[in-house]
Amino acid sequence: MAQEYEQLLLKNQLCFPLYACGRKIVSAYTPYLKPLGLTYTQYVVFMVLWEKESVTVGQLGAILHLDAGTLTPLLKTLEKEGYVKRERSKEDERVTLISITSKGNALKEKCRDIPLEMSGKASPLTDKEKKELYRLLYKFLEGDV
Repeated sequence: MAQEYEQLLLKNQLCFPLYACGRKIVSAYTPYLKPLGLTYTQYVVFMVLWEKESVTVGQLGAILHLDAGTLTPLLKTLEKEGYVKRERSKEDERVTLISITSKGNALKEKCRDIPLEMSGKASPLTDKEKKELYRLLYKFLEGDV
């Protein structure tokens, strides 16, 4: 390839290994989440709700770096299955509050060991390398792209 097109080589793209690693990690979670009927995105929604119990759709989107168009159908599905409750804020009807139900909280016990199982399988990195990668990824997420 001519020198002037060097920027188009896949090996020169930061985005590609990030994308491929993300897919690989999500795929590694599938054997743990599928028996529970969960997708990875639903799982991370639960992680937020287990920690906070109730958040607005906007807050959830900000935490997970997801837009309302992605979250709304997912949350409707979780509500239909009885895992979450969606309700309009009494202070501002434009705001939707998402709360975990007792059925949603019951999933916590079933998911308890997933992070421990994944810590050894999802990455060939040392603990020190994982911490550095975590730091760098969050630095990237916090920046403007």
